[in-house]
Amino acid sequence: MAASRLPPATLTLKQFVRRQQVLLLYRRILQTIRQVPNDSDRKYLKDWAREEFKRNKSATEEASPTTEAQDLKEANGTVKTTGVHSICVREFSLDLGL
Repeated sequence: MAASRLPPATLTLKQFVRRQQVLLLYRRILQTIRQVPNDSDRKYLKDWAREEFKRNKSATEEASPTTEAQDLKEANGTVKTTGVHSICVREFSLDLGL
């Protein structure tokens, strides 16, 4: 069998799709944060989102739905402490409810 012509760092289809989903999630989070009326809250949330994505940049393991639900609960609690009333997350779609 012939060796692959693809470079070793090439993503598989599943990895590529997951990467696109993560980038879409990041963009939607930033779009939602732009709707926060308070400047200091907006800056805090933007910095928090950026740091969380940077911290998990090298993650390769997919989280179980239970872990993802727990992470979303924790994120929602963090957002509530900054003065935003609620965040509703459904399948990578964020909607800010003020």
